[in-house]
Amino acid sequence: MSKYILPVSVFGTVFGCAVLLKNHVTGGRCPSKAKITGKTVVITGANAGIGKATARELAQRGGRIIMGCRDMEKCEAAAKEIRGKTLNPHVYACRLDLASMKSIREFAEKIKEQEQRVDVLINNAGVMRCPAWKTEDGFDMQFGVNHLGHFLLTNLLLDKLKESAPSRVINLASLAHIVGEIDFKDLNWEKKKFDTKRAYCQSKLANVLFTRELAKRLQGTGVTVNAIHPGVVATELGRHTGLHQSQFSSSVLSPFFSMLVKSPELGAQPSIYLAVSEEMEGVTGQYYDVMTEKEPAPQALDEDVARRLWEVSSRLVGLEEEGGQSDKSKPPAEVQNKTAQTDPAQIQRQSAGAAVSAVGL
Repeated sequence: MSKYILPVSVFGTVFGCAVLLKNHVTGGRCPSKAKITGKTVVITGANAGIGKATARELAQRGGRIIMGCRDMEKCEAAAKEIRGKTLNPHVYACRLDLASMKSIREFAEKIKEQEQRVDVLINNAGVMRCPAWKTEDGFDMQFGVNHLGHFLLTNLLLDKLKESAPSRVINLASLAHIVGEIDFKDLNWEKKKFDTKRAYCQSKLANVLFTRELAKRLQGTGVTVNAIHPGVVATELGRHTGLHQSQFSSSVLSPFFSMLVKSPELGAQPSIYLAVSEEMEGVTGQYYDVMTEKEPAPQALDEDVARRLWEVSSRLVGLEEEGGQSDKSKPPAEVQNKTAQTDPAQIQRQSAGAAVSAVGL
C-alpha cells in the first residue's frame, strides 16, 4: 500500500490546489445571506444557464420570480423544476422575445397589470457572435437583443421600479466591451461588411453606456442600476464562436479552459450579489467585474456618447422623448420602413434560430 501513498498524495495536492485556484479565479459565491421574501424579481433569459441558476437561488431566498423567456416550453419546464427544488411556489414563466418590440411591450404590460411591485430587474438574456440575423423589427440581432430589447423593457418598467423603491436594475455586460465601438452611422451593419465579433462588442459596450446614462437619469428616485461582467461561464451562449471544434482545441486546450470556466451556478453569483447584497444599497452607475467594482473602458465613460446612444435608442424603439409626441404603441417610421423592406419569412426563420441565453463572456 505504501507505494500508492505518494502518487495519491500528489494527486490530492494537485486537485486541491486546482479547486482553490478555480474558486479564486471564478470569484466564489455571493457572501451575502440576505433573504428577499416579499420581493419581486424579473429575470430575462431565465430558462437556462446563468439566468436559470440566478432564478433558482433567488427563489431559495424567498423571492417572487418572473422568468421572461422566448421558448415557453423550456421556460415552463425550468420554472416547474425550480419550484420543486426550492419549494417556492412563486416562480412563474412568462413569454418574452427580446427580438420583438411587440413581445417586449406585451410582457411589460402584463407585468404592470399583474404585479404589485418590481424590486429587481435582471437584464440577463443575450446572444453572442451569431450570424448576420435580424430581429423582427429589422435590427442587427446582437444590438437588438442585447441592447435595444433591454433598453425598451427597462424603460417600460421604470414606473413600477420607482413605485417599489428602493429597487435595483442589473445589466449583464461583458469584458468584451473594452474593444467595443458605437458606430452611430451604421448601428445595424447595413453599410459595412458584417463582423460578428465587432457586433457583439458593440452591443456589450452599449450595455455599459446605457447603465451609466440610466443611473444619471434615475438620481433621487431610489432606483439603482449597475452593469456586471459575470466571468467566463459554461453556457450555450458561445455556440456560435467555434470554440473546441478542432481536435487540437478539444484535446489540448479543453483541460486548461475547463479550469478557468465557471459553472452556471458560480456564474450567477455576481448577479445575485448585485441583487441582494446589503453592500450594494444605494450604489449606482458602476461596472463590476464579477463581484469587484472596476472602471470600465474609456469609451464606456464618454458621457456624450452615452447620451447620444440613449436618444438614438429611444427613437429606434419608439419611446417618447421629453417634449416629443412619439406614439408608444408602434415603432417610429424609420423602423417600420426597415421592417417593410425585410422578407417576413426570412425574419421568422432568423428569429427562430436565435436562441436567447445567459451571458457568459
